[in-house]
Amino acid sequence: MQTIILAGGRGSRLDPYSRILPKPLFPIGDKPIAAILIEQLKKAGTDEVIMCLGYLSDLLKTYFQDGSEFGLTIRYSVESEPLGTAGPLKGVEGLQDNFVVVNGDELTTLDFRALYEHHRAVQADMTVAVQKKTTHSSFGVLEIQDGQVIAYAEKPTLNYWASMGIYVINKDILSYIPDNEKYDMPNLVQCLIQNGAKVSSYESQDLWFDIGTLGDLEKAKEQLEKFKF
Repeated sequence: MQTIILAGGRGSRLDPYSRILPKPLFPIGDKPIAAILIEQLKKAGTDEVIMCLGYLSDLLKTYFQDGSEFGLTIRYSVESEPLGTAGPLKGVEGLQDNFVVVNGDELTTLDFRALYEHHRAVQADMTVAVQKKTTHSSFGVLEIQDGQVIAYAEKPTLNYWASMGIYVINKDILSYIPDNEKYDMPNLVQCLIQNGAKVSSYESQDLWFDIGTLGDLEKAKEQLEKFKF
């Protein structure tokens, strides 16, 4: 199994700490976030990781090197300009027919092997790992049609599916990504849907942290004992 880790972002919401340390190297316990992730991927059957880098790339290369310490191969694809979350995929060489893509700041108990096998079983062009989320509106929510109010709900509970930032992709769809342009995963998903490609969902109830803020980082540290690596 081959996995791309997206680790090129600036982590601006973690400023000023991210000015000197890329977010995937932020510590959880005695290990960086991305090291925990790579160990999970190894256990799931990943034998090669490609890290897509940009911001402070040399620090990540220095830490992870060739991957031998983790028992797998790590190689790097470095962007000269920010290319978003999908754009960097276009420049990666030697991709297998299907590969996992994950953000470098993810902490989750998701079974990556099960996700990968689901993608192959349903023969999807792309599979998106998703979780059901609930939010409570503090406002009355109206449905409007042709300038008329046709429905009204007072402070409703809204349910929605959230992308976990974890995907399995068939390499044939990389042709939809423009060359050397910033292009994000939502753009790619919308493009695939518009062109009739098969975009599958993989429903997860696993523990999941997207480390975007210092508050997220502290929550992840508090629940570290729930992770089963």
